[in-house]
Amino acid sequence: MPAISRRQLLIGAAASLAAHAGLVRAQSRDMSIIVAYPPGGSLDAMARMIAQHLGERRGHAVVVDNKPGFSGNIGAQYVAKAAPNGNTLLMTALTSYAINARLMGSTMGYDVLKSFEHVAIVGYLPNVLIVPTSLQVNDVASFVQAAKARPGAFSYATTGNGSLEHIAGEMFKRATGIEIEPVPYKGSTPGMADLIGDRIQAMFVNTSTAISNLQTGRIKVIGIAGPDRVAALPGVPTLRESGVQMSNDVVSIFGIAAPAGTPRAAVEQLNADLNAVLGRADVQERFGGLGIEIVTESAAYAKQRIESEVAVWDRVIQETGISLHG
Repeated sequence: MPAISRRQLLIGAAASLAAHAGLVRAQSRDMSIIVAYPPGGSLDAMARMIAQHLGERRGHAVVVDNKPGFSGNIGAQYVAKAAPNGNTLLMTALTSYAINARLMGSTMGYDVLKSFEHVAIVGYLPNVLIVPTSLQVNDVASFVQAAKARPGAFSYATTGNGSLEHIAGEMFKRATGIEIEPVPYKGSTPGMADLIGDRIQAMFVNTSTAISNLQTGRIKVIGIAGPDRVAALPGVPTLRESGVQMSNDVVSIFGIAAPAGTPRAAVEQLNADLNAVLGRADVQERFGGLGIEIVTESAAYAKQRIESEVAVWDRVIQETGISLHG
């Protein structure tokens, strides 16, 4: 093998430095985090706090851009088609996207596994079962007893056919043997209004939504649909503790993704920066107050977790027989 000349070594070193400098320049431009849902929800709140501290850490602006519509798919499509330079990120509602993958298939306009580099999982947000205070039940057992005493008289709110709330309700029905009808709403807010107004008797919502509505005194949280209790809801048992064995936990998983083809070095640096942000005491306090369990794992873990989510919800949807048409 011929010896490598000093000139060749210098050329190679210069090329490596130029590539690194190009990556740094690409990463120094303003960055956007796309939230595929309207402002004001828990996903939006998480994205804005992450954006603030990520921008401070990187020394450039990180803005949140809401692109809602089509069950979160419009924003996801936008990021999937963006330049793979690490400057356009998606705040992912991974559980919803995994469900969409089964129910919508190619009509989503992207592949949740192939169209993105999954940079990080940032948090887990359990769903909880809530009832109106006026129903006068204090736990899951008494709710199930009341529902069985009046077959077909109870209903629960969903945010549409095939939504996480709908799937949770159907799993709950199968696990308890009660008759309770789903009522679809355009979002959790009108569903909550009807629950408070005694027009429906139950609803699965994420922990942060439940916490923000507890202060009204009009709702009760009677069970947590995740694997563990939630510190922000002291005294509320899991459904499993209450004797309800659903076929899967109902936990919203949130993450950050970049377009497929984003350089590995950029993905790894983003992962390290995000984990540093999530390790801040103020971020942990804020997320904890919303009932969110922070996750600081590798990009490889994020990829593995979304693959697992797609497989799990594919199985659950097959078991429940849920479709977008009811």
